Amino acid sequence: MTLYHFGNCVALVYVPYYMTYKYSGLSEYGAFWKCIQAGGIYIFTQLCKMLVLATFFPDTDSFTGEGQFNLIAEFLRCSVDLVDLLGLAFVLSKIPGKGHSKLITAGLGWATAEVILSRGLMLWVGARGAEFSWIYIQRCLESNILLVQHLATATLLWLFSRHDLEKKFVPLVIVLLVAISFRGVWLEGTLQALSAGSWFSLGLKALVTGCIGFVTLHIYSGLAQSIGL
Repeated sequence: MTLYHFGNCVALVYVPYYMTYKYSGLSEYGAFWKCIQAGGIYIFTQLCKMLVLATFFPDTDSFTGEGQFNLIAEFLRCSVDLVDLLGLAFVLSKIPGKGHSKLITAGLGWATAEVILSRGLMLWVGARGAEFSWIYIQRCLESNILLVQHLATATLLWLFSRHDLEKKFVPLVIVLLVAISFRGVWLEGTLQALSAGSWFSLGLKALVTGCIGFVTLHIYSGLAQSIGL
């Protein structure tokens, strides 16, 4: 039973990533090693973030009790997460090509590296336990939400770098990038204030990410049609 649960969790996490790679056409472009490169840059970026957090930011956990939402700590952590935008922008600058293949390669490679590092050990240690727990199913579903988020972030960064983007969309793109970077502050804070349960929290995260992805896709499709991508 434990092995069956572990297999379900692994499939729930990694199959959507594989399907994204296969059915988005990346396999036809030979983008596998480009995804590996994006994952390597993700690892380097996380090491830089850990160094910055350990060196320049104080320990804010003592300001609140254990298990409580710490606004200061979340804000500091999210401000350091802006380094992720620089790392992902660097990935976009190093991947040749244009159109959706470039964006999916960057976003998928970045998201895959994150899910392997953040979910792999958790599933191996936790999901193989003696007792079934819904928390691992929820974490796996959240990984799929993060995939959409990273794809949207890569697209927004690409849109922000375009000089032919309509000026009316520039503020919206900036707002969406800030919202994604600081979602740990406003979204987690809202869930904490509502005392939301785990399934409601997961549903709200999916709804928010879906809305951001839909708006991003709308802006991208309009620009892609105008420049013939």
